[in-house]
Amino acid sequence: MKIDTSLTLRQLPETMSQADLQFTVATEEDFDDIMAMSQDIYGGLDYLPTRYTSWLQDTNRIVILARKEDKVIALESVCMIDDGETMLVEGLRVAPQERGKGVAGVLLRFCSELVKSKYPEVKVCRLTRDDRLGPKDFEKYRLITKQGILLVRFKAEDVKSQLSVLNKGKEIQSSSSTSSSSSSSSKCPPVRLDHTAVHQLYLTTDLMQGVLPNLTIIQDWQPFKPVPTTMATLLKKDIDWMVDDVSKPAVASLCTFPYRVPVGKDWYYLNIDMYGKDLDLVKEQFLCHLERHTDTLEGHVMCQMFLDPLLWKPMAEYCQNTLSVELVKEYTEQCVVESDVI
Repeated sequence: MKIDTSLTLRQLPETMSQADLQFTVATEEDFDDIMAMSQDIYGGLDYLPTRYTSWLQDTNRIVILARKEDKVIALESVCMIDDGETMLVEGLRVAPQERGKGVAGVLLRFCSELVKSKYPEVKVCRLTRDDRLGPKDFEKYRLITKQGILLVRFKAEDVKSQLSVLNKGKEIQSSSSTSSSSSSSSKCPPVRLDHTAVHQLYLTTDLMQGVLPNLTIIQDWQPFKPVPTTMATLLKKDIDWMVDDVSKPAVASLCTFPYRVPVGKDWYYLNIDMYGKDLDLVKEQFLCHLERHTDTLEGHVMCQMFLDPLLWKPMAEYCQNTLSVELVKEYTEQCVVESDVI
């Protein structure tokens, strides 16, 4: 499904524009202006620098800029997902001096009208928020699901050392334990899934219904429905898929391969989306992802895990007390919301 960017902006209703704003399709030449506008976003964890070029090449996506007196003051990206029924809004950026003036609302309405004019089959608009929702938000959106956000940082070398100690402890415990151990994690060791297993588990069975939050696959801030086009998109990405038991999963996770972030020299970002409510199984998969993806890293890592809100506190304590990593911030939430496209 290719978004036709040749649509002239004048084709949209006049009510969708604002006298002092101009809207253009983003290009590679706009990169520096956008980065200057969005400095210090997410404390150095902004994903936009690493995704901007690929967004421009995505045939299911359009990136729109709002300009004021020829200067870029806002950006928004819209991607068509879920077999064309969902308009996913991402990457909102507004220049600091223009915030609180209604620019974001005007830009969103413009993008919505642009998509509706080309894809009348679109039904809902979805976006992911990381702030507390208030009464006004629920006047505009309905909540689909939410996850707690656990953000920690550490030196890769330190965590590798801690993991080595934990693994030795497990070996000792395993050799002295009996086969009748009641530990859920020992009964169901993590299993990494290949593409065939991912497709079968998520699309051809009902096994994931009780695991996915409100039947939503949230991968690195992007919420999807488990449909064939979604899986085709996700399986093109560098993602580790894991479950505790392929025959009866209780916990599943998606780990995005680490990439550099502009926090400082040799800083990496590791993103883990965790589904399920069994604390022991969550710990087990978390450790497996850490072991696999820190093995070749040297330097600092910012690791962000999204998990069931009730598991946030015990996992935060586990990270600090057992792994000796630093908690970057207290509890925050990742909320997936949507509204009807009329």
